[in-house]
Amino acid sequence: MSRFFRGADDSDSDSESSSEDELMSSEDEAPAKTAPSAARPAMARFLRGAVGTDSDDSSESGEGSEDESDAGQDDDAEDEDRAGVRILSAQEKRLKEMEATGKAMENGLKINDWVAISNEFDKLSRMVQRQQNISEPPPPLFIKLLISLEASVNNTIAKEKEAKKKMNATNAKSLTAMKQKVKKGAKEHEAEIKKYQEDPEAFEREYSALISKDVIVQPTAARTAGAVPGAEVVEDFTTVGKGGKALQFTADSIFKNLQAIQEARGKKNTDRGEQIRTLEKLLEVAVTPYQRIRVLLALISSRFDYNTSISTHMPPELWLSAQKEVDQLVTIVAADTSYSVQETTEDYDEYAERSTATEGGLVRIRGSIISFIDRLDDEFTRSLQNIDPHGTEYVDRLKDEKVLYRTICRSQAFYEQTKQLDPLSRVIMRRLEHIYSKPNAVVQALESGATDFDVKPSIGLSTQGDTTALIHSLSVHLYKAGNSLLRTRAMLSHIYHHALYNNFYTARDMLLMSHLQESIHSADVATQILFNRTVVQLGLCAFRLGLIKEAQATLLEIFTTQRVKELLAQGVHQQRFQTLTPEQEKAEKQRQLPFHMHINTELLEAAFLVSSMLVEIPLLASIDSEEQKRKTISKPFRRLLDFADRQVFTGPPESTRDHIMQASKALQDGEWEKCRDLVQSIKIWSLMPESASVKEMLGKRIQEQGLRTYLFTYAPHYSSCSLAVLSRTFDLPLRTVTSIVSKMIWSEELSASLDQAAGVVVFHRMDLSRSQQLAQTIAEKLGVLIDQNEKTLDVKMGGSVGWNERGDAKGAKGGEQAQERRGRGERTRGARGGARGGRGARFAQGLGNQMQGQRAA
Repeated sequence: MSRFFRGADDSDSDSESSSEDELMSSEDEAPAKTAPSAARPAMARFLRGAVGTDSDDSSESGEGSEDESDAGQDDDAEDEDRAGVRILSAQEKRLKEMEATGKAMENGLKINDWVAISNEFDKLSRMVQRQQNISEPPPPLFIKLLISLEASVNNTIAKEKEAKKKMNATNAKSLTAMKQKVKKGAKEHEAEIKKYQEDPEAFEREYSALISKDVIVQPTAARTAGAVPGAEVVEDFTTVGKGGKALQFTADSIFKNLQAIQEARGKKNTDRGEQIRTLEKLLEVAVTPYQRIRVLLALISSRFDYNTSISTHMPPELWLSAQKEVDQLVTIVAADTSYSVQETTEDYDEYAERSTATEGGLVRIRGSIISFIDRLDDEFTRSLQNIDPHGTEYVDRLKDEKVLYRTICRSQAFYEQTKQLDPLSRVIMRRLEHIYSKPNAVVQALESGATDFDVKPSIGLSTQGDTTALIHSLSVHLYKAGNSLLRTRAMLSHIYHHALYNNFYTARDMLLMSHLQESIHSADVATQILFNRTVVQLGLCAFRLGLIKEAQATLLEIFTTQRVKELLAQGVHQQRFQTLTPEQEKAEKQRQLPFHMHINTELLEAAFLVSSMLVEIPLLASIDSEEQKRKTISKPFRRLLDFADRQVFTGPPESTRDHIMQASKALQDGEWEKCRDLVQSIKIWSLMPESASVKEMLGKRIQEQGLRTYLFTYAPHYSSCSLAVLSRTFDLPLRTVTSIVSKMIWSEELSASLDQAAGVVVFHRMDLSRSQQLAQTIAEKLGVLIDQNEKTLDVKMGGSVGWNERGDAKGAKGGEQAQERRGRGERTRGARGGARGGRGARFAQGLGNQMQGQRAA
């Protein structure tokens, strides 16, 4: 048993090794049958030697022969025959290690080896730092060594300046480093050095007395009949600070303790957990509102500083504690308006109590509540980013949004009461960001928890529960009082909300009138992401309402980049032959949106591809020349369609793309029923609100575009066609068929005339001659040449012909941009080149029509 406890000790001194050998030899000589009784005195010796004393390190083990007849003697007699084993305390071991390091430094000084001295000094400094972390003062050995090292360094530097033969570069570099280290150490221990220089003996006596008080638990051998030796445990502990002195937390010492904690913040080896516990105790003893405010400001900051790593999130327990303390702080300052927490204040005494009597009615305290709100919100988002969204932990964490929203609303009410406009705008923006993208039921649930306190914000949910009116009120306030960034984000949030609630025309008009598409490329990344999300939601809104062309034109630009997930902050785009640096990867992860805010990209792609199918397939059927077919509207859709056409064998559709590509080929072949069944069988539509009405709408649009495709494809082969036959073929009302044919004739898409009396469509066949075809081709090329010349002239004259850049989407022709933006009614500076290209195209079309008229005449 004694060998077991000896092995548990971490002492490696020579004296202990010799004592252990003697102990083992004496135990081996004992008879086997006395082993049980010999174990108890060995245990007693261990407990006695566990207490650090000031006696000699040398220990003697008594040797004597014992007869077998004496084996029955009691344990006390055996303890008298066997001497105790001296075990060093932890403090004594540390001192021995320091002495060994000091001797190594003295040897380095003898041979002028400053590299070794520097290494040993670093080792010694770490020992002293560990000793201070457990509230032990620096030993006199270290203070004496600092003083002698300072003198040695100065003497060596003075000699080196006069010496003809200089020391080597490595040694000189270490000497310079030692000068800085000694200077820093002398500054940190200035008080101890001064005290040691005044009276070294008194300093050493004080250190020895302080160390002797460090033994708190005194083990005693408690022997009763059949009892095992043990130790008495002292259950009452006292918090001690630096120097071993007990810390007393009272209302009078609050400001002194706060100052000490403030000075220790940010320093290496600072125990942040201990700081938080100290501040919690200070909050308990705080009496006045000023004391509570000061302690709460320091406590909340310490909680946020507990986890300094940017890549990880704040623990939920710590976050909830910080949220409750922010609520408590807002409640105190809202209840007593004579105390004001402001970011900029005049200098005041940090150690003195302040009240309205001493400050003239208003006590201004340096701090920022809105910064705490921002940090709470950011840490909540960061925790959601780092939690697996498919587990129950994510749902449990998401429930904390309700208490965060309540804190935001309470802060808004406080800033409205104190009329602080800038923090009020920031907190309203935080509130708006939590509700603009949520359905009505979720917003009502959040608002129901925001009315549990006395002072309520002036802007709230009406009795009718109209979420749109609440979003409008918050946005209008930011339009009036916010800065440019807040106004931009409020406008985008407002548009997003209208699009989410299917108010397409209102959202579209707001986006066009705001002209954000012209300046969004110069905004910060977070605002660009919000802009992308707003445009995508606007496209989905148009699709849900059956506005196919508007949906296709709105979603086209973001799908052209092939970086949808990255532009929506829902994933990191991995490019071939490109690797992200750790900093770039960390920045990408930080800007990712939480999972519950994601827009389903598969649903988004399905809406875009179906819209492109309904726009592109009739267009492809209406043109004859290969050169015109290359002028696509949707390059992503055309690329997928070309790939599907090259497939030799096509199996049953599996993915969403397979369904849409096979539906497109069926629509080209005039099989509109097959196309409808393939599109409606896509399972992703179930994620869209009112999916049944969406499927019904898609069926009607496929019937209408099937009719248009049929007329474009087979018009050259007919002289006339009955409207009733078309109505039966495509299962459309006769009135709808008549309307579609009339629109095609009016827009000059179809060269025909409508005989309503006979109920037929009469097709006019006009074939261009070779010369007419060449003239039309030349006119188109001239239009392109004019467009290029005007662009070159603009650049030469100092103008800028650009286009709306969003994310990394660059490089689109002006003509394509104009064609895309005309569908949305946009007329921006970036579409000037497209307008010029459009003039050339209209010129070519007019020339072709003129030649056709001449030929017909």
